[in-house]
Amino acid sequence: MLDKALSQQLAQHLKLLRQPVELVASLDDGAKSQQLLELLNEVAALSDKVTVVRADDDERRPSFAIVRAGTDVSVRFAAIPLGHELTSFVLALLQVGGHPSTTAPELVEQIQRLDGEYHFVTYLSLSCQNCPEVVQALNLMSVLNPKITHVAVDGALFREEVEARGVLAVPTVFLNGEVFDQGRMTLEQIVSKLDTSAGERAASALNDKEPFDVLVVGAGPAGVSSAVYAARKGIATGLVAERIGGQVLDTMAIENLISVPYTEGPKLASALEQHAQAYDVDIMELQRAARLVPAAEPGDLHRVELESGAVLSGRTVILATGARWRHMGVPGEQEYRNKGVTYCPHCDGPLFKGKRVAVIGGGNSGVEAAIDLAGIVEHVTLLEFDGTLRADEVLQRKLHSLSNVDVLVNARTTEVTGDGAKVTGLVYEDRTSGEHHTLALEGVFVQIGLLPNTEWLEGTIELTNRGEIVIDERGATSVPGVFAAGDCTTSPYKQIVTAMGSGSTAALSAFDHLIRTTAPALASTDA
Repeated sequence: MLDKALSQQLAQHLKLLRQPVELVASLDDGAKSQQLLELLNEVAALSDKVTVVRADDDERRPSFAIVRAGTDVSVRFAAIPLGHELTSFVLALLQVGGHPSTTAPELVEQIQRLDGEYHFVTYLSLSCQNCPEVVQALNLMSVLNPKITHVAVDGALFREEVEARGVLAVPTVFLNGEVFDQGRMTLEQIVSKLDTSAGERAASALNDKEPFDVLVVGAGPAGVSSAVYAARKGIATGLVAERIGGQVLDTMAIENLISVPYTEGPKLASALEQHAQAYDVDIMELQRAARLVPAAEPGDLHRVELESGAVLSGRTVILATGARWRHMGVPGEQEYRNKGVTYCPHCDGPLFKGKRVAVIGGGNSGVEAAIDLAGIVEHVTLLEFDGTLRADEVLQRKLHSLSNVDVLVNARTTEVTGDGAKVTGLVYEDRTSGEHHTLALEGVFVQIGLLPNTEWLEGTIELTNRGEIVIDERGATSVPGVFAAGDCTTSPYKQIVTAMGSGSTAALSAFDHLIRTTAPALASTDA
């Protein structure tokens, strides 16, 4: 199952094992069990510290546990961990085998201090780029704390279980039998949700920070670019955000970042974080901005109040809060979110195998989603509000070549219907005739563009009627000393490469503003 190059790489990784590991398999007579056994045997052949044991003692088959020999330390996969989860498998092998994690020591101690019994189950799909971070976080927690257990379950492999639990979006995490959370989560986010006093401690630490020369709010491509450019000037730079990477984390294939022919969102987000960490940037994650208080007089400090209650200040501020998927705003959408209404075809598509679904939106994202889903589901109906599709011609040709796809233009979605537990249909208006029609289906994938994350700025700086921050060619906003960059602004093109460029422009403009107003002592002439 593993090609020669991958086997060689894995063999090198397994040299890091410090303690013997057993791969304890629970199998039946099915083809998937044979496939899993083949994978486990191939891995075991690469290291004398890894052995395969047949137990057949788990109710989920095929599944296997990675067990530190002679101990209770273990991680379980009810999956054949290939695709995006291969990295999760390798990391779990190393961590169970005693190889130390690179996680910050204070976070490791926080995990080890968690008291209580925590039994996690994560439902995933192998095509989901958001799932590995959650799986890897919970796997590590189960290795570090004996009171924590974790099972990663491939929803496509255990469809009856997924349907019985009403799982229609991945990753979905259950804790002690109840839904814990859904969607991408970092290790820090999971731990802070369990450790209820963590937020108060973090807010107190943030309040003690000295003012920054440049305070960047948001850590997508624009925010990280701003922070790197500011830090290279030798000035005090802070970067505050919910997560490094922003919307990039939810992006699958990236093929138009110049000089990088192909990458994936999570990989780019990791590279952004590493680049920021290479400089003297104070990175403050798991924080959401709530209010901007501009300086009262020239030379005074701008303040950013956070939802946690903490307050940060800066001589200049760069707003790079990005954008999020736009919602339809129709009855039933929120009620059935993650119960059939979803915004990520790559992540959730496998859960709708053999079902009828709709895609809302005829731009590139919508058409690409419909093409991808057509290979999984029984039937796709794409609905576009305008009279024509807006996607690139090459995508439209591919779409129209698919036999299980219908395209409806001049179609305005008016309602998502359901039975209280899951989506059962969609109502749309034919904008030409005014007639309403109902489609029977089980999934609705919304792909209708972006909405800037700027609600918290209303009444403070100039925004357009679409909520975009108005900026000039230098990234300056209507408030002196406050700059903005990326998808949250009036920049006409919402692309990763343009966001990076606007971030660097905003940082250079902020530095120029500081020179002219406060002349920071550490200023350099580095371009």
